[in-house]
Amino acid sequence: FARMFVQVCLYFYCKCLWRCLKFVVRKLTGRCELQRICYNTKPGAARTMKIEASLKGSKSKRLQTSVSVHPDAIEKTIDDIMELKRINPDVNPQLGVSLQACLLQIVGYRNLIAEVEKLRREPYDSENPQHEEMLLKLWKCLKPNSPLKARISKQWCEIGFQGDDPKTDFRGMGLLGLYNLLYFAEWDTEIAQQVLSDSLQPKYREVTKKELSQFSKAEWEKKKFDKAIGYSFAIVGINITDLAYNLLVSGALKTHFYNVAPEAPTLTHFQQTFCYLMHEFHKFWIEEDPLDIMEFNRVREKFHKRILKQLQNPEMALCPHFAASESLMNM
Repeated sequence: FARMFVQVCLYFYCKCLWRCLKFVVRKLTGRCELQRICYNTKPGAARTMKIEASLKGSKSKRLQTSVSVHPDAIEKTIDDIMELKRINPDVNPQLGVSLQACLLQIVGYRNLIAEVEKLRREPYDSENPQHEEMLLKLWKCLKPNSPLKARISKQWCEIGFQGDDPKTDFRGMGLLGLYNLLYFAEWDTEIAQQVLSDSLQPKYREVTKKELSQFSKAEWEKKKFDKAIGYSFAIVGINITDLAYNLLVSGALKTHFYNVAPEAPTLTHFQQTFCYLMHEFHKFWIEEDPLDIMEFNRVREKFHKRILKQLQNPEMALCPHFAASESLMNM
């Protein structure tokens, strides 16, 4: 109880002290916190995240709710902020422009989460012509020279589904998994086909004396056929969709999106990020050289931590131009 009491007192002390410091700095500089952030921080994640934190931490309810307004109400919201902060827009024209850009990103990120969540919650419906069309299109993009003999077929295993009917594999991520896989196959076809081919065709490599001393003969028999042991392309794609979804919902992707989206991040930005993660996971899988597919969760978790660490850098943009990695084509 004593420890809790001390923590509560410390919290209120720091909060009051922080407000006092802000008041003093405003009097000394003649600028409020929002002005100081916009004038002293370059555009991008660093600025937008500071603006977001400042608005959420304000004692004014109007400022707190400004991060969750409808996109159409952003201009009026900025007028309200300028009025509340007693800032003359004619004297500070750039402030309104900077705030608008930041709010578009902040509100857009929240809306993107809602859009992605809606797709994740929508189950695949084999009775829905649009769903079926997307699934068949996925096959055509990945296997253009191999016609699908039947809707229910063992051929689906060739692109990494678990059974004769792919619809059962979309349960975890719903339509979001299919949307991402199709975007990857359609938007970056050459790389998607290369990754699929690599996942199906393990590559033999010679054993070294050092490796022989580390593994038993039985372990080496499992390992020797691949610098990247094969995996199920579609299932891994759905799993990486889950990883991207969690990065989005946790807020970790704010750094990336606020740096690459000049205004509101869209579903396309999310799908491009998924494609990047598929590229990078494929390379990471090869680097990790797992003993067998049972190591997938370990490799995935390690990959997840690597991406999180990268996103801690406020200047990080995972795929600023989304250029397909040429190195994949040479693997």
